[in-house]
Amino acid sequence: MTTYENLTLDEERALYGIHDAQVKHCVFDGPADGESALKETRDLSVSDCSFKLRYPFWHTHRAVIERCEMTDTCRAALWYDEGITIEDCTLGGIKAVRECRNVTIRHSEIVSPEFGWFSQGLRIEDTKLVAEYAFLKTSGMTLTNFHLDGKYSFQYTKDVVIKDSVLNTKDAFWHSENVTVMDSVVKGEYLGWYSKNLHLIRCKIIGTQPLCYAQGLVLADCTMEDTDLSFERSDVEATVRGEILSVKDPMSGLITADAIGEVILDEAAKDSTCKITIRSADACSAAGASRTLS
Repeated sequence: MTTYENLTLDEERALYGIHDAQVKHCVFDGPADGESALKETRDLSVSDCSFKLRYPFWHTHRAVIERCEMTDTCRAALWYDEGITIEDCTLGGIKAVRECRNVTIRHSEIVSPEFGWFSQGLRIEDTKLVAEYAFLKTSGMTLTNFHLDGKYSFQYTKDVVIKDSVLNTKDAFWHSENVTVMDSVVKGEYLGWYSKNLHLIRCKIIGTQPLCYAQGLVLADCTMEDTDLSFERSDVEATVRGEILSVKDPMSGLITADAIGEVILDEAAKDSTCKITIRSADACSAAGASRTLS
């Protein structure tokens, strides 16, 4: 195995095409301002390096990247890669992961707008991400002990499992399919609109107008806070501990909560078959103890 160690590299494609190699304690920066330092590489061990130049890992197959820094000038760091493990790293550039397969990220901190787009098989654990627009059209993803601060997240995602996480993001899971979120906090406006088979299990859901126009929506043993105008035009099976501020025009299924501040039914709900059951009738308004919409 070839070793590249204690080097400062700024040339275009500085280590292009290397394979079966170690890259250690190197700095990718300098006046030549070269791009694509490790393009078309495979079977790499990369550790304790600093990446300040653009596009370092494109078309890389099978690499372990440990204790590395990718600064905010390291744009589009990983594209078209497969079989990558990233541990104890910081990723700071825009579009850090795109069109990748089977990437695992652990114990890392990421600040990257447009992160994780069009990818498959992402595994992210014990990691913090700040991203305005995360995981667009990504599938087969598992997130555990994950903390997200963002806006338009998980749109058009498929086959996603999220556990023990905090998601602080608006417009999350729009048009998503087959997503399960367990034991997590989901905070933000307009959660899960137009989703299919979104399952929220033992979650805390915070924010206005959640879970509208959804199909196959399931909430199991969840709590809801500041959730007004919930479930509009949705097919939903929900068991909620505590109060829902308001429910508007659900279309089918069953909603059970300890209290509901208001049930809003207008002309759009005339064909609804959704049943709403309130456990504590004296804790709610004129919605009543139990009501079947027809």
